[in-house]
Amino acid sequence: MSDILLQTSELVKSFSVKRGFFSQKKLRLVAVDHANVFIRKGETLGLVGESGCGKTTFGLTVMRLIEPTGGSVFFDGIDITKLNSNEMHKIRRQIQMIFQDPLASLDPRMTVEEIIREPLDIHQIWTPKERIEEVFRLLQITGMPPDAAMRYPSDFSGGQQQRIGIARALAFRPKMLICDEPVSSLDVSVQAQILNLLRDLQDQFGLTYLFISHNIAVTTFMSKRIGVMYLGKLVEIGPAREVVNQPRHPYTTALIQAVPEPDPKLRSTKRPLYGDVPSPIDRPTGCPFHPRCILAQDRCNIEDPQMRELSPDHLVACHYA
Repeated sequence: MSDILLQTSELVKSFSVKRGFFSQKKLRLVAVDHANVFIRKGETLGLVGESGCGKTTFGLTVMRLIEPTGGSVFFDGIDITKLNSNEMHKIRRQIQMIFQDPLASLDPRMTVEEIIREPLDIHQIWTPKERIEEVFRLLQITGMPPDAAMRYPSDFSGGQQQRIGIARALAFRPKMLICDEPVSSLDVSVQAQILNLLRDLQDQFGLTYLFISHNIAVTTFMSKRIGVMYLGKLVEIGPAREVVNQPRHPYTTALIQAVPEPDPKLRSTKRPLYGDVPSPIDRPTGCPFHPRCILAQDRCNIEDPQMRELSPDHLVACHYA
């Protein structure tokens, strides 16, 4: 499909670990388990799930900031898993990342101007004068005052620090941004400002987003489609409103029911999700969700369900969805 910007095919990322100080047995921690995802040009795909489900690892693997264990990643029709370091260096101009902790992602010893200008200096884009002009243009676009350029990241609030991170990510004028929990560390009022900024930038520059979050309400606001991850496995993906209003996988239903009821007078009829997330090292056989699933039957203990389409563009990995 020509309108697809990013696509993963059976993407796997696992890590070798040892259990115990004296243990010689090497185990595998599977963080991303055969993920098949595509993102169309100009759209936002939201990725949700509990902490530790592999969302951030998926984003880092897609960018090859960590190398995939298996599978392929196609960006604009190119399999970037087969590119060498020089070729990947050029591709990274087109795909950038906004990190969860804005202050930790900014060098405290550099001024804001130096932080935003650094990628342009490394890639030798434009003349020195044009780079400085671009810095002030990006500060204006992201709602920062011009005098911010000469100050340091610690001089700003969390929301302003995230605006600086967004400005740096836009320096290359990329086609795609991977937003890794970009508002989770911010106050609610500031969250709304950053989310609206991201939506405005998407409309202005035709950007494509992979929006990673554990907050399904925020993800629904930002996304056209939503993918739900559990223990590194994609269990449901489809149009955002349909996934939220008509969830097909029991884990998706549990995530939605975990959203607090704003009216304390209303008696909740929601069924809480019981049990803890299994260890990604000692993964359950069959369906990874079956130890916590209210629909689980004997088949779920043995057979890992594959993705199947239940309605247009809405796929679910569940035997009894």
